Amino acid sequence: MDQQTKAALKRDQFIDTTQHGLEWATEHRSGVIAGSIIAGIVILVAIVSGFIYSSRSSAATDLFGQAMAEYQTPLADPGQPVPPGTKTYSSAADRAKAANQIFMQAADKYGMIPEGRLAKYFGGITYMEAGENDLAETTLKQVADSWDSNIAALAKFALADLYRRTNRDQQAIDLYNDLTAKPTSTVPAGLAQLQLAELYTAEGKPDQAKRIYAELKDKDAKGAVGAIAAQKLNPSAQQ
Repeated sequence: MDQQTKAALKRDQFIDTTQHGLEWATEHRSGVIAGSIIAGIVILVAIVSGFIYSSRSSAATDLFGQAMAEYQTPLADPGQPVPPGTKTYSSAADRAKAANQIFMQAADKYGMIPEGRLAKYFGGITYMEAGENDLAETTLKQVADSWDSNIAALAKFALADLYRRTNRDQQAIDLYNDLTAKPTSTVPAGLAQLQLAELYTAEGKPDQAKRIYAELKDKDAKGAVGAIAAQKLNPSAQQ
């Protein structure tokens, strides 16, 4: 992750909380939930860079905030008492469905401004988490065609995850290569390459994965991406 991204991630408590999610996702990435955590990290860079603080519409910001608050509602652990007045959901899918309604409402109302485009991206993510893959693909493709390259890149990144989950690896590979060739502040080339290497590993192509990790290790010797690549090349070195 580059220095600009790191600086942005430090700007408020919301981002600090989500940064912890990135560390978790690096070690436990599996399925839509972890993928959306990673994507959530990078989308916050876009929020901090102006979508919230210099918003042209307080109504759009408020509605987006409501959707995000719903998306962060805690899940109730079976058998664990819930404090009175505390809202919870019994499953991530139920939470995603509830948040999706608000995200899509914001997208429909404010689709021409950044908050609306951001809401539509999260609409696609929550469709995925709710198991609505067709709606997720349609929504994310629309966002991926946006002129806003930062949000479009996030949508492509999420689409690649969806393609992997639905056994369309070649389409995912094409997207990762596209994101590598056209990096953005939200999806740096190194992040796309790490996911491509993971895909090759899952496909039983370790040589291709190792080649990518080796290149990343050399290119980003002192950075987070290089450190992850080095760990992948030498798992026994992990503490």
